[in-house]
Amino acid sequence: MGVEQEILRAIDENREEILAFARDVYRHPELGYKEKRTAAKVAEVFRARALAVRESLAITGVRADLRPEGASSDVTVALIGELDAVVSPDHPHADPQTGAAHACGHHAQLAGVVGAAFALSSPAVAAHLGGGVAFFAVPAEEYGEVEFKNGLKEQGLLRYGGGKCELIRIGAFDDITVSVTHHSAPGVKGIKIGSETSNGFVSKVIRLRGRGAHAAAAPHLGINALNAASLGLTALAYQRETFQDADTVRVHPILTRGGELVNVIPQDATVEILVRGKHLEAILDADRKVDRSFKAGAMALGAKVEILTAPGYLPVVAAPPAPEIEAAARLVFPPEAIERVADGAHGTGSTDVGDLSYLMPVLNFTTGGMTGDLHSKDVDFFDEETAYIATAKIFALTAYHLLKDGAQAARAARAAYKPHFTKADYIAYMDALEKTETVDYGTEGK
Repeated sequence: MGVEQEILRAIDENREEILAFARDVYRHPELGYKEKRTAAKVAEVFRARALAVRESLAITGVRADLRPEGASSDVTVALIGELDAVVSPDHPHADPQTGAAHACGHHAQLAGVVGAAFALSSPAVAAHLGGGVAFFAVPAEEYGEVEFKNGLKEQGLLRYGGGKCELIRIGAFDDITVSVTHHSAPGVKGIKIGSETSNGFVSKVIRLRGRGAHAAAAPHLGINALNAASLGLTALAYQRETFQDADTVRVHPILTRGGELVNVIPQDATVEILVRGKHLEAILDADRKVDRSFKAGAMALGAKVEILTAPGYLPVVAAPPAPEIEAAARLVFPPEAIERVADGAHGTGSTDVGDLSYLMPVLNFTTGGMTGDLHSKDVDFFDEETAYIATAKIFALTAYHLLKDGAQAARAARAAYKPHFTKADYIAYMDALEKTETVDYGTEGK
Protein backbone atom coordinates (compact mmCIF):
# COMPACT_ATOMS: atom_id res chain seq x y z
CA MET A 1 0.00 0.00 0.00
CA GLY A 2 1.33 3.45 -0.93
CA VAL A 3 1.79 6.18 1.67
CA GLU A 4 -1.16 8.20 0.38
CA GLN A 5 -3.45 5.21 0.63
CA GLU A 6 -2.12 4.48 4.11
CA ILE A 7 -3.06 8.03 5.15
CA LEU A 8 -6.58 7.62 3.80
CA ARG A 9 -6.90 4.21 5.43
CA ALA A 10 -5.76 5.49 8.83
CA ILE A 11 -8.32 8.30 8.82
CA ASP A 12 -11.14 6.05 7.63
CA GLU A 13 -10.21 3.52 10.31
CA ASN A 14 -10.55 6.21 12.98
CA ARG A 15 -13.58 7.83 11.39
CA GLU A 16 -15.96 7.32 14.30
CA GLU A 17 -13.53 8.78 16.82
CA ILE A 18 -12.95 11.84 14.62
CA LEU A 19 -16.68 12.35 14.21
CA ALA A 20 -17.31 11.95 17.93
CA PHE A 21 -14.60 14.53 18.64
CA ALA A 22 -16.12 17.01 16.16
CA ARG A 23 -19.65 16.58 17.53
CA ASP A 24 -18.48 16.99 21.11
CA VAL A 25 -16.60 20.22 20.43
CA TYR A 26 -19.51 21.51 18.34
CA ARG A 27 -21.84 21.03 21.31
CA HIS A 28 -19.48 22.55 23.87
CA PRO A 29 -18.46 25.91 22.36
CA GLU A 30 -16.16 28.28 24.26
CA LEU A 31 -15.12 31.87 23.60
CA GLY A 32 -11.62 33.17 23.01
CA TYR A 33 -9.02 32.66 25.74
CA LYS A 34 -11.65 30.70 27.70
CA GLU A 35 -11.38 27.44 25.69
CA LYS A 36 -10.16 25.35 28.61
CA ARG A 37 -12.38 22.31 28.02
CA THR A 38 -11.71 22.27 24.29
CA ALA A 39 -7.95 22.67 24.75
CA ALA A 40 -7.85 19.84 27.29
CA LYS A 41 -9.76 17.56 24.94
CA VAL A 42 -7.40 18.32 22.05
CA ALA A 43 -4.34 17.73 24.24
CA GLU A 44 -5.76 14.41 25.42
CA VAL A 45 -6.16 13.18 21.84
CA PHE A 46 -2.63 14.26 20.93
CA ARG A 47 -1.14 12.52 23.95
CA ALA A 48 -2.95 9.34 23.01
CA ARG A 49 -0.98 9.45 19.74
CA ALA A 50 2.30 9.68 21.70
CA LEU A 51 2.94 13.22 20.48
CA ALA A 52 5.00 15.75 22.44
CA VAL A 53 2.39 18.18 23.77
CA ARG A 54 2.74 21.73 25.06
CA GLU A 55 -0.25 23.42 26.67
CA SER A 56 -1.22 26.87 27.95
CA LEU A 57 0.46 28.64 25.05
CA ALA A 58 -1.11 32.10 24.84
CA ILE A 59 -3.34 31.08 27.78
CA THR A 60 -5.20 28.14 26.18
CA GLY A 61 -3.24 27.19 23.05
CA VAL A 62 -1.96 23.67 22.41
CA ARG A 63 0.91 22.52 20.21
CA ALA A 64 1.79 18.87 19.62
CA ASP A 65 4.90 17.86 17.70
CA LEU A 66 5.81 14.87 15.59
CA ARG A 67 9.37 14.53 14.34
CA PRO A 68 10.17 11.02 13.15
CA GLU A 69 13.63 9.59 13.67
CA GLY A 70 15.93 10.78 10.92
CA ALA A 71 13.69 13.66 9.86
CA SER A 72 15.33 17.04 9.28
CA SER A 73 15.33 19.38 12.25
CA ASP A 74 15.15 22.55 10.13
CA VAL A 75 11.77 21.93 8.47
CA THR A 76 8.42 21.93 10.28
CA VAL A 77 4.96 22.10 8.75
CA ALA A 78 2.19 23.53 10.94
CA LEU A 79 -1.37 22.25 10.67
CA ILE A 80 -3.64 24.82 12.31
CA GLY A 81 -7.08 24.62 13.88
CA GLU A 82 -8.80 27.19 16.06
CA LEU A 83 -10.29 26.57 19.48
CA ASP A 84 -12.82 29.33 19.92
CA ALA A 85 -16.44 29.85 19.00
CA VAL A 86 -18.34 33.02 18.14
CA VAL A 87 -21.23 34.65 20.00
CA SER A 88 -24.47 33.50 18.35
CA PRO A 89 -26.97 33.01 21.19
CA ASP A 90 -29.85 31.87 18.97
CA HIS A 91 -27.90 29.02 17.42
CA PRO A 92 -29.39 25.60 18.30
CA HIS A 93 -26.12 24.50 19.91
CA ALA A 94 -25.27 27.78 21.64
CA ASP A 95 -24.04 27.71 25.22
CA PRO A 96 -26.98 29.06 27.25
CA GLN A 97 -24.72 31.00 29.64
CA THR A 98 -22.25 32.59 27.19
CA GLY A 99 -24.10 32.57 23.87
CA ALA A 100 -21.07 30.90 22.29
CA ALA A 101 -21.67 28.70 19.24
CA HIS A 102 -19.50 27.10 16.58
CA ALA A 103 -21.27 29.08 13.88
CA CYS A 104 -17.75 29.76 12.62
CA GLY A 105 -16.78 26.15 11.91
CA HIS A 106 -13.65 26.11 14.03
CA HIS A 107 -14.58 22.71 15.42
CA ALA A 108 -14.25 21.36 11.86
CA GLN A 109 -10.68 22.68 11.71
CA LEU A 110 -9.87 20.96 14.98
CA ALA A 111 -11.41 17.70 13.74
CA GLY A 112 -9.24 17.99 10.65
CA VAL A 113 -6.04 18.56 12.62
CA VAL A 114 -6.86 15.76 15.07
CA GLY A 115 -7.71 13.41 12.21
CA ALA A 116 -4.45 14.29 10.47
CA ALA A 117 -2.60 13.38 13.67
CA PHE A 118 -4.10 9.88 13.55
CA ALA A 119 -2.68 9.38 10.06
CA LEU A 120 0.69 11.12 10.26
CA SER A 121 1.65 9.52 13.58
CA SER A 122 1.18 6.07 12.08
CA PRO A 123 4.66 4.50 11.81
CA ALA A 124 3.95 3.49 8.21
CA VAL A 125 3.43 7.16 7.32
CA ALA A 126 5.83 8.90 9.72
CA ALA A 127 8.78 6.99 8.29
CA HIS A 128 8.31 8.90 5.01
CA LEU A 129 8.25 12.41 6.52
CA GLY A 130 11.42 14.40 5.92
CA GLY A 131 10.65 16.99 8.56
CA GLY A 132 8.46 17.65 11.57
CA VAL A 133 4.75 18.36 11.91
CA ALA A 134 3.34 20.80 14.48
CA PHE A 135 -0.34 20.28 15.24
CA PHE A 136 -1.71 23.60 16.52
CA ALA A 137 -4.93 24.29 18.41
CA VAL A 138 -4.93 28.09 18.47
CA PRO A 139 -7.02 30.29 20.80
CA ALA A 140 -9.07 33.41 20.14
CA GLU A 141 -9.33 33.82 16.38
CA GLU A 142 -12.69 35.56 16.73
CA TYR A 143 -11.99 39.11 17.86
CA GLY A 144 -14.78 39.78 20.35
CA GLU A 145 -15.06 40.70 24.02
CA VAL A 146 -12.54 43.50 23.59
CA GLU A 147 -12.75 44.78 27.16
CA PHE A 148 -12.24 41.24 28.49
CA LYS A 149 -9.10 40.89 26.39
CA ASN A 150 -7.89 44.29 27.53
CA GLY A 151 -8.28 43.00 31.08
CA LEU A 152 -6.03 40.05 30.26
CA LYS A 153 -3.47 42.52 28.94
CA GLU A 154 -3.64 44.55 32.13
CA GLN A 155 -2.95 41.36 34.10
CA GLY A 156 0.13 40.71 31.95
CA LEU A 157 -1.32 37.46 30.58
CA LEU A 158 -1.01 38.50 26.94
CA ARG A 159 -0.15 41.47 24.75
CA TYR A 160 -2.25 40.92 21.63
CA GLY A 161 -5.92 40.08 21.28
CA GLY A 162 -5.58 37.46 18.55
CA GLY A 163 -4.36 33.95 19.31
CA LYS A 164 -1.97 33.60 16.37
CA CYS A 165 -0.66 37.12 16.99
CA GLU A 166 0.19 36.20 20.56
CA LEU A 167 1.70 32.85 19.55
CA ILE A 168 3.92 34.63 17.04
CA ARG A 169 5.04 37.04 19.76
CA ILE A 170 5.95 34.34 22.28
CA GLY A 171 7.90 32.35 19.68
CA ALA A 172 5.58 29.39 19.13
CA PHE A 173 5.87 29.85 15.34
CA ASP A 174 9.62 30.58 15.27
CA ASP A 175 10.53 27.18 13.82
CA ILE A 176 7.64 26.84 11.37
CA THR A 177 8.55 26.54 7.69
CA VAL A 178 5.06 26.45 6.16
CA SER A 179 1.62 26.76 7.74
CA VAL A 180 -1.48 25.00 6.43
CA THR A 181 -4.85 26.59 7.31
CA HIS A 182 -8.48 25.75 6.69
CA HIS A 183 -11.97 27.14 6.95
CA SER A 184 -15.47 25.86 6.34
CA ALA A 185 -17.79 27.85 4.11
CA PRO A 186 -21.30 27.60 2.74
CA GLY A 187 -21.61 27.30 -1.02
CA VAL A 188 -18.48 25.19 -1.42
CA LYS A 189 -19.45 21.88 -3.01
CA GLY A 190 -16.31 20.03 -1.97
CA ILE A 191 -13.08 22.00 -1.66
CA LYS A 192 -11.78 25.42 -2.69
CA ILE A 193 -7.99 25.81 -2.83
CA GLY A 194 -5.99 28.97 -2.24
CA SER A 195 -6.53 32.12 -0.22
CA GLU A 196 -7.98 35.46 -1.20
CA THR A 197 -6.91 38.76 0.30
CA SER A 198 -8.90 40.01 3.27
CA ASN A 199 -9.29 43.09 5.39
CA GLY A 200 -7.12 43.74 8.40
CA PHE A 201 -8.23 45.85 11.35
CA VAL A 202 -7.41 47.69 14.55
CA SER A 203 -9.51 47.41 17.68
CA LYS A 204 -10.77 50.34 19.74
CA VAL A 205 -12.47 50.89 23.07
CA ILE A 206 -13.76 54.43 23.52
CA ARG A 207 -14.81 55.48 27.01
CA LEU A 208 -16.71 58.72 27.49
CA ARG A 209 -16.94 60.21 30.96
CA GLY A 210 -19.46 62.81 31.97
CA ARG A 211 -21.16 63.71 35.21
CA GLY A 212 -24.17 62.07 36.80
CA ALA A 213 -27.16 64.11 37.90
CA HIS A 214 -30.89 63.63 38.45
CA ALA A 215 -32.31 63.25 34.96
CA ALA A 216 -35.57 65.02 35.79
CA ALA A 217 -34.83 67.37 38.69
CA ALA A 218 -31.39 68.69 37.69
CA PRO A 219 -30.26 67.52 34.24
CA HIS A 220 -28.45 70.85 33.77
CA LEU A 221 -25.95 69.77 36.43
CA GLY A 222 -24.93 66.68 34.50
CA ILE A 223 -22.72 65.94 31.52
CA ASN A 224 -24.40 63.25 29.44
CA ALA A 225 -21.80 60.70 28.35
CA LEU A 226 -24.38 58.80 26.30
CA ASN A 227 -25.15 61.92 24.29
CA ALA A 228 -21.42 62.42 23.70
CA ALA A 229 -21.18 58.85 22.45
CA SER A 230 -24.23 59.36 20.22
CA LEU A 231 -22.68 62.46 18.68
CA GLY A 232 -19.46 60.52 18.12
CA LEU A 233 -21.38 57.77 16.35
CA THR A 234 -23.17 60.36 14.21
CA ALA A 235 -19.91 62.05 13.29
CA LEU A 236 -18.52 58.65 12.39
CA ALA A 237 -21.50 58.03 10.11
CA TYR A 238 -20.71 61.24 8.25
CA GLN A 239 -17.16 60.00 7.66
CA ARG A 240 -18.34 57.07 5.56
CA GLU A 241 -18.46 59.02 2.31
CA THR A 242 -14.72 59.73 2.73
CA PHE A 243 -13.81 56.05 2.55
CA GLN A 244 -12.73 54.92 -0.91
CA ASP A 245 -14.56 51.89 -2.31
CA ALA A 246 -11.29 50.27 -3.38
CA ASP A 247 -10.10 50.26 0.25
CA THR A 248 -13.11 48.17 1.43
CA VAL A 249 -13.19 50.06 4.74
CA ARG A 250 -15.63 48.72 7.32
CA VAL A 251 -16.10 50.51 10.66
CA HIS A 252 -18.62 48.87 12.98
CA PRO A 253 -19.25 49.92 16.57
CA ILE A 254 -21.29 48.55 19.44
CA LEU A 255 -22.38 50.50 22.52
CA THR A 256 -21.56 48.33 25.52
CA ARG A 257 -22.40 50.86 28.24
CA GLY A 258 -24.73 53.84 28.16
CA GLY A 259 -25.81 54.56 31.71
CA GLU A 260 -26.91 52.70 34.79
CA LEU A 261 -30.39 53.99 35.70
CA VAL A 262 -32.95 55.70 33.49
CA ASN A 263 -33.47 58.54 35.98
CA VAL A 264 -29.77 59.39 36.18
CA ILE A 265 -27.86 61.34 33.54
CA PRO A 266 -25.43 58.76 32.10
CA GLN A 267 -22.02 59.39 33.57
CA ASP A 268 -20.21 56.72 31.55
CA ALA A 269 -20.57 55.35 28.04
CA THR A 270 -18.38 52.81 26.28
CA VAL A 271 -18.15 52.01 22.59
CA GLU A 272 -16.20 49.10 21.08
CA ILE A 273 -15.19 49.40 17.42
CA LEU A 274 -13.32 47.40 14.82
CA VAL A 275 -11.80 49.51 12.05
CA ARG A 276 -11.15 47.39 8.96
CA GLY A 277 -9.52 48.00 5.61
CA LYS A 278 -7.91 46.25 2.66
CA HIS A 279 -4.41 47.55 3.39
CA LEU A 280 -2.53 49.11 6.27
CA GLU A 281 -2.75 52.70 5.01
CA ALA A 282 -6.55 52.51 4.68
CA ILE A 283 -6.88 51.10 8.19
CA LEU A 284 -4.77 53.86 9.74
CA ASP A 285 -6.63 56.58 7.79
CA ALA A 286 -10.02 55.30 8.99
CA ASP A 287 -8.66 54.96 12.52
CA ARG A 288 -7.74 58.66 12.61
CA LYS A 289 -11.24 59.60 11.48
CA VAL A 290 -12.79 57.49 14.23
CA ASP A 291 -10.68 59.29 16.82
CA ARG A 292 -11.71 62.71 15.50
CA SER A 293 -15.39 61.75 15.52
CA PHE A 294 -15.47 60.81 19.19
CA LYS A 295 -13.33 63.73 20.24
CA ALA A 296 -15.91 65.93 18.52
CA GLY A 297 -18.74 64.27 20.45
CA ALA A 298 -16.90 64.74 23.74
CA MET A 299 -16.05 68.35 22.93
CA ALA A 300 -19.66 69.22 22.14
CA LEU A 301 -20.88 67.96 25.52
CA GLY A 302 -17.86 68.99 27.57
CA ALA A 303 -17.10 65.35 28.36
CA LYS A 304 -13.89 63.42 28.85
CA VAL A 305 -12.91 60.85 26.22
CA GLU A 306 -10.41 58.02 26.56
CA ILE A 307 -9.52 56.22 23.31
CA LEU A 308 -7.76 52.87 23.64
CA THR A 309 -6.42 51.51 20.34
CA ALA A 310 -5.00 48.01 20.04
CA PRO A 311 -3.57 46.01 17.16
CA GLY A 312 -6.00 43.61 15.56
CA TYR A 313 -5.12 41.53 12.50
CA LEU A 314 -3.11 42.19 9.37
CA PRO A 315 -4.72 41.79 5.94
CA VAL A 316 -4.30 38.32 4.45
CA VAL A 317 -1.66 38.07 1.73
CA ALA A 318 -3.25 36.10 -1.09
CA ALA A 319 -1.73 32.73 -1.98
CA PRO A 320 -2.49 30.84 -5.20
CA PRO A 321 -3.75 27.26 -5.05
CA ALA A 322 -0.93 25.14 -3.62
CA PRO A 323 0.01 22.13 -5.77
CA GLU A 324 0.39 20.03 -2.62
CA ILE A 325 -3.23 20.72 -1.66
CA GLU A 326 -4.41 20.18 -5.26
CA ALA A 327 -2.72 16.79 -5.29
CA ALA A 328 -4.43 15.95 -2.01
CA ALA A 329 -7.81 17.13 -3.28
CA ARG A 330 -7.64 14.84 -6.31
CA LEU A 331 -7.34 11.87 -3.98
CA VAL A 332 -10.36 12.89 -1.89
CA PHE A 333 -12.85 14.70 -4.16
CA PRO A 334 -14.16 14.15 -7.69
CA PRO A 335 -12.89 16.75 -10.21
CA GLU A 336 -16.21 18.62 -10.32
CA ALA A 337 -16.02 19.24 -6.55
CA ILE A 338 -12.61 20.96 -6.73
CA GLU A 339 -12.48 24.72 -7.27
CA ARG A 340 -9.77 27.33 -6.99
CA VAL A 341 -9.83 30.81 -5.50
CA ALA A 342 -10.31 33.36 -8.28
CA ASP A 343 -7.52 35.81 -9.04
CA GLY A 344 -8.15 39.10 -7.30
CA ALA A 345 -10.78 37.73 -4.92
CA HIS A 346 -11.10 39.72 -1.69
CA GLY A 347 -13.03 39.18 1.52
CA THR A 348 -13.96 42.04 3.83
CA GLY A 349 -13.80 39.90 6.97
CA SER A 350 -10.60 39.48 8.95
CA THR A 351 -8.52 36.66 10.40
CA ASP A 352 -5.24 36.38 12.25
CA VAL A 353 -4.11 34.07 9.45
CA GLY A 354 -3.21 37.42 7.89
CA ASP A 355 -0.52 37.91 10.52
CA LEU A 356 1.02 34.54 9.65
CA SER A 357 0.90 35.39 5.95
CA TYR A 358 3.12 38.42 6.54
CA LEU A 359 5.82 36.18 8.04
CA MET A 360 5.72 32.81 6.28
CA PRO A 361 4.10 30.89 3.43
CA VAL A 362 0.52 29.93 4.28
CA LEU A 363 -1.30 27.29 2.24
CA ASN A 364 -5.07 27.48 2.63
CA PHE A 365 -8.08 25.38 1.68
CA THR A 366 -11.79 25.65 2.32
CA THR A 367 -14.23 22.77 2.57
CA GLY A 368 -18.01 22.63 2.39
CA GLY A 369 -20.46 20.43 4.21
CA MET A 370 -22.15 23.37 5.91
CA THR A 371 -25.11 25.61 5.21
CA GLY A 372 -26.27 28.97 6.53
CA ASP A 373 -24.48 32.29 6.83
CA LEU A 374 -21.26 32.22 8.86
CA HIS A 375 -21.67 33.49 12.43
CA SER A 376 -25.46 33.13 12.26
CA LYS A 377 -28.01 30.94 14.00
CA ASP A 378 -28.68 29.16 10.71
CA VAL A 379 -25.27 27.48 10.44
CA ASP A 380 -25.57 23.72 10.22
CA PHE A 381 -23.07 20.99 9.37
CA PHE A 382 -25.17 18.67 7.26
CA ASP A 383 -22.36 16.70 5.57
CA GLU A 384 -19.94 15.42 8.20
CA GLU A 385 -17.95 13.44 5.65
CA THR A 386 -16.94 16.61 3.83
CA ALA A 387 -16.73 18.94 6.83
CA TYR A 388 -14.70 16.68 9.12
CA ILE A 389 -13.32 13.54 7.46
CA ALA A 390 -12.33 15.07 4.13
CA THR A 391 -10.79 18.02 5.97
CA ALA A 392 -8.62 15.62 7.98
CA LYS A 393 -7.52 13.84 4.80
CA ILE A 394 -6.55 17.09 3.08
CA PHE A 395 -4.55 18.26 6.11
CA ALA A 396 -2.69 14.94 6.36
CA LEU A 397 -2.05 14.47 2.65
CA THR A 398 -0.85 18.06 2.28
CA ALA A 399 1.63 17.63 5.14
CA TYR A 400 2.90 14.42 3.54
CA HIS A 401 3.28 16.07 0.12
CA LEU A 402 5.25 18.92 1.70
CA LEU A 403 7.51 16.61 3.70
CA LYS A 404 8.12 13.62 1.43
CA ASP A 405 11.39 13.24 -0.48
CA GLY A 406 13.39 15.07 2.17
CA ALA A 407 10.81 17.87 2.53
CA GLN A 408 11.65 19.26 -0.90
CA ALA A 409 8.27 20.94 -1.39
CA ALA A 410 8.33 22.63 2.03
CA ARG A 411 11.83 23.93 1.38
CA ALA A 412 10.79 25.22 -2.04
CA ALA A 413 7.77 27.02 -0.57
CA ARG A 414 9.98 28.72 1.98
CA ALA A 415 12.55 29.71 -0.65
CA ALA A 416 9.91 31.21 -2.94
CA TYR A 417 8.23 33.23 -0.20
CA LYS A 418 9.18 36.89 0.28
CA PRO A 419 8.38 37.91 3.89
CA HIS A 420 6.62 41.24 4.43
CA PHE A 421 7.86 41.49 8.02
CA THR A 422 10.55 39.90 10.08
CA LYS A 423 9.32 38.83 13.48
CA ALA A 424 11.02 41.87 15.00
CA ASP A 425 9.35 44.15 12.44
CA TYR A 426 6.00 42.54 13.17
CA ILE A 427 6.24 43.06 16.92
CA ALA A 428 7.41 46.65 16.44
CA TYR A 429 4.47 47.37 14.12
CA MET A 430 1.93 45.79 16.47
CA ASP A 431 3.31 47.53 19.54
CA ALA A 432 3.25 50.91 17.79
CA LEU A 433 -0.52 50.54 17.30
CA GLU A 434 -1.11 50.13 21.03
CA LYS A 435 -1.94 53.55 22.44
CA THR A 436 -4.22 55.36 24.86
CA GLU A 437 -5.24 58.98 24.36
CA THR A 438 -7.25 60.94 26.89
CA VAL A 439 -8.78 64.38 26.33
CA ASP A 440 -10.95 66.22 28.87
CA TYR A 441 -13.17 68.87 27.31
CA GLY A 442 -14.64 70.23 30.51
CA THR A 443 -15.57 67.67 33.18
CA GLU A 444 -12.84 68.92 35.49
CA GLY A 445 -13.90 72.54 35.26
CA LYS A 446 -17.67 72.31 35.39
